Amino acid sequence: MKKQIEIELKRIQKQHNIKVLYAVESGSRAWGFASTDSDWDVRFIYIHRPEWYLSIDEKRDNIEEILPNTIDLAGWELRKTLKLFRKSNPPLFEWLRSPLIYLKQFSTTDKLRELTKDYFNPKSCVYHYLHMAEGNYRDYLQTDIVRVKKYFYVLRPILACKWIERTNTMPPMEFHDLVETQISNKKLRTEIEKLLTRKQNGEELDKEPKIQIINDFLEKEIAYFKNQVKQYDQELKPGTDRLDDLFRSTLDEIWK
Repeated sequence: MKKQIEIELKRIQKQHNIKVLYAVESGSRAWGFASTDSDWDVRFIYIHRPEWYLSIDEKRDNIEEILPNTIDLAGWELRKTLKLFRKSNPPLFEWLRSPLIYLKQFSTTDKLRELTKDYFNPKSCVYHYLHMAEGNYRDYLQTDIVRVKKYFYVLRPILACKWIERTNTMPPMEFHDLVETQISNKKLRTEIEKLLTRKQNGEELDKEPKIQIINDFLEKEIAYFKNQVKQYDQELKPGTDRLDDLFRSTLDEIWK
């Protein structure tokens, strides 16, 4: 499938007259809890030719395609990417840490990684992960019979919140690393690992009785972070100069 993804990325470059700077896996396959039938969630950053930017009109700044072979392609234009980077956008920061890279060319993403420590904002990231956890918990896990696979989509963001609180850094993408470092309760960890093994083995995780020890943990942590996030310092507003420089240098590096 990696070869097919590379072919699709080359097609997109030619079709849209762009350069793809960076393309990665961003979903369950990168998080480490994919099942055998999981989609391929490919996310990429791209840049147009210089003349595209010399216009008085705003233009579309993203590309999205869902292909019939379970490949979900979505990309952000570089200027859009840098604006989101300035806001400490967690999905973008995750792309930069993905363990599954399909394409990387030119120096832009290396430079972005170097800037991450200066633009990372714990408050905005905790808000993002907490909102994700709350929504999935409320919608799928509060009844006696629950959609079991949704535990992963609440556990991962809550463990990401715990990582940020303890380290003041962006959490790793891999779910296993978060479980290993953020859960000390052996019984809780055992239940999570059993669930993870079932999903990785391709078992259909549909509706089953809720797992009380996991629910108790999630309720406690959600309540904690709803209060804790209010205590974070006011969000910083990093400067734009370095990102402007990066945008200009990328145009020069690619199209000179």
